[in-house]
Amino acid sequence: MRLIQFSPADAEPIRLFAATGASSRLLADGDGEAHVHWLRFEPGGQIGEHPTGFGQLFIVLEGSGWVAGGDGRRVELRAGEAAYFERGERHSKGSDPGMKVLMVQIADLKLSASAAAERS
Repeated sequence: MRLIQFSPADAEPIRLFAATGASSRLLADGDGEAHVHWLRFEPGGQIGEHPTGFGQLFIVLEGSGWVAGGDGRRVELRAGEAAYFERGERHSKGSDPGMKVLMVQIADLKLSASAAAERS
């Protein structure tokens, strides 16, 4: 598992398509089947340990919660932070206060070089 932070300071201005006031940061790319999910965890909600079927980017949009790798050690995440799980990696996730998450799954998802260099 790798943990990723993203903030306005990490983003680069978008200079295409007559963009103004917009910026972006590439977090990952990949090949193959893809899925994007919006997840909502009620207070105390969780998803138990299981292997990922795809490379997975788990991005906290609102609230806070936790993720754990195969060792079961919980790592706290809050809005503006993300976790990356490789395909087949055992993991679990949940939230005591509640959180909203964007989850991107791609068969062979690979982190960008800058995201991979962050909090491991």
